[in-house]
Amino acid sequence: MRLFLFPLLLVIAACGEQEANQQAVAQTANADVVEMQNNTVDTVAAETARLNEWFDEQYVEQLDFSPQTKTRLGDKSDYGSLNDYSVAGLDEQLQWRRQSVATMQTNFDYELLNEDGKLSYDMWSYSLDRAEAGVPFRQHGYIFGRGGPHASLPNFLINYHRVDDASDIEAYLSRLGELDRVFAELLERARAASEAGIRQPAFAYDFAMTEIDRVTSGVPFNTNDSSPNSPIWTDIQGKIEALLETELISGDQAQDYIAQAQEILAGEVMSSYREILAWLEQDKAFASDMSQGVWALPDGENYYNYRLAQMTTLEFTADEIHEIGLAEVERLHLAMEEIMTAVDFGGSLQDFFVFMREEDRFYFPNTDEGRQDYLDLNNQYLDSITLKLSDYFGRLPKAQLEVRRVEAFREQAGAAQHYASGTPDGSRPGVFYSHMSDMSTLPIFQLEDVAYHEGNPGHHMQISIQQELTGVPRFRTQYRTTAYTEGWGLYAEWLAKEMGAFEDSYSDFGRLSGELWRAIRLVVDTGIHAKQWGEERAVQYFIDNSAQAEGAIRSEIQRYITGPGQATAYKIGMMKFQELRRNSESALGTNFDIRAFHDVVLGAGALPMPLLESRVDRWIEEVQTELN
Repeated sequence: MRLFLFPLLLVIAACGEQEANQQAVAQTANADVVEMQNNTVDTVAAETARLNEWFDEQYVEQLDFSPQTKTRLGDKSDYGSLNDYSVAGLDEQLQWRRQSVATMQTNFDYELLNEDGKLSYDMWSYSLDRAEAGVPFRQHGYIFGRGGPHASLPNFLINYHRVDDASDIEAYLSRLGELDRVFAELLERARAASEAGIRQPAFAYDFAMTEIDRVTSGVPFNTNDSSPNSPIWTDIQGKIEALLETELISGDQAQDYIAQAQEILAGEVMSSYREILAWLEQDKAFASDMSQGVWALPDGENYYNYRLAQMTTLEFTADEIHEIGLAEVERLHLAMEEIMTAVDFGGSLQDFFVFMREEDRFYFPNTDEGRQDYLDLNNQYLDSITLKLSDYFGRLPKAQLEVRRVEAFREQAGAAQHYASGTPDGSRPGVFYSHMSDMSTLPIFQLEDVAYHEGNPGHHMQISIQQELTGVPRFRTQYRTTAYTEGWGLYAEWLAKEMGAFEDSYSDFGRLSGELWRAIRLVVDTGIHAKQWGEERAVQYFIDNSAQAEGAIRSEIQRYITGPGQATAYKIGMMKFQELRRNSESALGTNFDIRAFHDVVLGAGALPMPLLESRVDRWIEEVQTELN
């Protein structure tokens, strides 16, 4: 028996030794895998960090092309310069972007980047793709049209050129001295476009000439004793006086700066404006009195398709967008009929539109007191919604928000209210602007809705959070796509209802009116530019299907005529946000976290919609993996 057991023990011993060896091999292999994984993680982190550093270097170079963008960001380098608007300048920027993307593709391994690094890489490439797509249509944009550089450059100096010391006033004067160069570059491009048969409708010429008249009315452009100060003269005097009061300059310096400004404005700047006015008057004779869409321009169909892709970042045809708009108008009308029933209104929906449009109680008086009441009510709604933000967002903006009336020289009765972002460092607040020259275009029942769109949780929140992002390349904090930005603004209106806003039925009707307004845009924008609708047909469709005031409608339609495709971005973008949220809720069920979802969609900047969808899909997979 013992003799039999001995070889058996040897076998057992051998098996144990073999098992031990196998365990040792397995442990070594596992260690190798862990080490390899760690090395991979380190490699990915290093490559992504290297790319991010390179992006920041590239963004500094990119900003050198635009001293005005630097100023808007609170950066005072190149403070005395304006942008290069020449064709050669455009070519130089495009060539720089081409070289930048080529360098990125050569020097960085896409597969070694983390997901956020890949996102930055894709965004940088996407920007070049869109810039290349726009090259054939450079002449199609109407330069001296509604809100063109003749008005936007004075607005830039007044609202963005901050003056803290004498050097800043000298930079201001330098920029005044650059206006004639800029206007000459832009006028050369406008003339070339006209020669190519690309002209805006006649009303846009009139609009531009009226804007120029408002900018140049008064001293120092007109020196009659009864003339008031022009807006830019009022601005520069105020900024010089502020330095004098704080003893940062002497009285003699102040007088010298005033004299220099007067000489530049009354001389070369006024001469440039006269040249632009003369050209506008002359070229208007060749423009069509009919308010036609871009279908009437050379290669107009392709231009409109380019604009739709540029604005929506999605692949929709004009016909598809038109049909989406028609369906949404019908759906929203049904929702409005429910409110009409709730307030015991007898009559048709069209009757209700007329009632809402014409009832005096829905408008503040056209007085300074009425305008102040309008601003005060905006602030009340914004203060109230701010208290609820933390229930729906983990990430909140730090920047301050102000509500203001648009400056008189650029105010347009019925024009859309809008938001202007602050500086990333908070030194200039974000501003929600209202055109208030005609209070009959600003219905009270829409006030709450517009406040959420332009303020919180809309544009101010989204753009401020984007500018305050850390840990991403700097260019992503300033990257803009219209479908994302405006789509978020409209989504924010819809979200505010979920947050407990719109307790008043008429204000809730205003919310639906805001969404209906954007749905109508899908119909009329494509109608004008792809289906050859005239201005009056578009106006009538808008009047028949909404409660908007006719003055506001006419202003809107002219905006769509001169800015093809832009109006489609709001509703298309909103619907994409809603789709991504529905997909997330369906995939995650009870594990869906609204705060986390909003942090994901706001936490990477204003992405093109396909890249945003990929980001949300990855987040869903990560949450599901953690749960499993």
